[in-house]
Amino acid sequence: MRRDNLHESFGMMYRIDIVLGLMMAVAALAYLARKISIPYPILLVIGGLGLGLIPGLPRIRLEPELVFLFFLPPLLYPAALFTSWRDFQANIRPITWLAVGLVLFTTYLVGLFAHHLAVQLPLAAAFVLGAIVSPPDAVAATAITERLRVPQRIATIIEGESLVNDATALVAYRFGIMALMTGTFSLAEAGLRFIIVGVGGVLIGLVVGWVASQVQRRLDDPPVQITISILTPFAAYLPAEQIHVSGVLAVVTCGVYLGWRAPEIINSRMRLQAYPVWEMIVFLLNGLVFILIGLQLPEVLEGIRGERFSVGRIVWDAIMISGVVIAIRFVWVFAVTYLPRMLSRRLREKDPSPQWQSVTIVAWTGMRGVVSLAAALALPFTIKDGAPFPDRDLIIFFTFVVILVTLVIQGLSLPWLIRRLKVVDNGETEKEEREARLKANLAAMARLSELEEDKKYPTELFQRLRVEYEDRIRQLEACDPSETAPNHGLFSSDYAHLQEEALRVERRTILHLRNERAINDNSLRSIQRDLDLAEARLDHGK
Repeated sequence: MRRDNLHESFGMMYRIDIVLGLMMAVAALAYLARKISIPYPILLVIGGLGLGLIPGLPRIRLEPELVFLFFLPPLLYPAALFTSWRDFQANIRPITWLAVGLVLFTTYLVGLFAHHLAVQLPLAAAFVLGAIVSPPDAVAATAITERLRVPQRIATIIEGESLVNDATALVAYRFGIMALMTGTFSLAEAGLRFIIVGVGGVLIGLVVGWVASQVQRRLDDPPVQITISILTPFAAYLPAEQIHVSGVLAVVTCGVYLGWRAPEIINSRMRLQAYPVWEMIVFLLNGLVFILIGLQLPEVLEGIRGERFSVGRIVWDAIMISGVVIAIRFVWVFAVTYLPRMLSRRLREKDPSPQWQSVTIVAWTGMRGVVSLAAALALPFTIKDGAPFPDRDLIIFFTFVVILVTLVIQGLSLPWLIRRLKVVDNGETEKEEREARLKANLAAMARLSELEEDKKYPTELFQRLRVEYEDRIRQLEACDPSETAPNHGLFSSDYAHLQEEALRVERRTILHLRNERAINDNSLRSIQRDLDLAEARLDHGK
């Protein structure tokens, strides 16, 4: 083997070792986070910080192109895919206020603060910083709120905002870079370009979503369909970015469209196999993203050495900017929640003012994440005339501190704040699900009665099916639809305990039969799959 090929092979193996090591760290830290009841993104960032400070470990750099191309589409896509279009549409006004209005408001005020009151960055560079730290992170918001039982409307607004705000922030970021490069800025041109970028991204997403739906409709091969599903977000993102419209909006639009169409075009085999695959992909990518954020600390610290300010002054300014970012969100959220209702009687009647406790939760859920850091690291080193990009290292450091402060402080305190303010899920989703299950089972019973009149099938088959459906209906009717307790499940606790015990006995029996060589492993796995599905249904109904 030639020497250069040997070095290339060694380098590839070295990189693979690093990736495998990071994945092991992700698994260990995520397990620890569950044990100590801390949202895993927070512990992963802290763990990454600790690993980054260990002497002798290799430096791992987060490449911006890797984030924007490899991480962002597959993380946004499933979040959009599982978004309720009905709930998103019903809350489009607050989502738009946050995803567009708050991002631009944060960009402007943080830019002014960084230019006049903090480190006095050049105005254009300060606005770039504002755009970078303006969007709360979709991954962090979803990962933290999904384990907390908050009212469905709060979850919808937070997740809907985090799906769309990256597009607004990245457009503002690009305009800021362009202003620095050219030395000119036109508000009218920027506004028109903003509309073109947004509408173009939505159209690309709709086209790709329609094409993907037509392909999926004609297939009945889960491995092939899952592969196409994994490639779909890239098919939306890449062409959108190539024609300079919003790749983020293309992915989100494609995901929402397919999420609405999926129940009609995808069969049960595909759903049962695809969901675990996407769950694993999202977990691994989330974990790698957050641990990579923490690992950037050494490079970030190296960047600020030799700056015109002392380290203490830079750290203090970074903390002040983080405080401003948090305060801006509070002011904006409360203002756009209550002021329009004070001014519009029609809005008050259509959508009464929410409780201040719920508004506080939305205001406090503003964790920044990987998109902000990737945007900061993607800053060019020079501007058009060859001069260094103004205060590039300071912007990267400020971004890192804002991410750390918002993710750790807000993320860790959010569960406590929810308990303190007594914001609880009202159980509306569970009630809707119960009523839908009941209507579906009653409709099935009615159809069985129609088929029984045709005399095409044996009577005993109808009796067997009727017993199963009558049992389900009794269970669902036993759960009072007016019950508002959030922990009231679809099945009674006694029913769940009895079913669990019966499933445990079935499992022990088939395992005993396998061990006695009465059945082979294929039979064991086939029966286990049926038992697993029954247990999954029971767990979902608790």
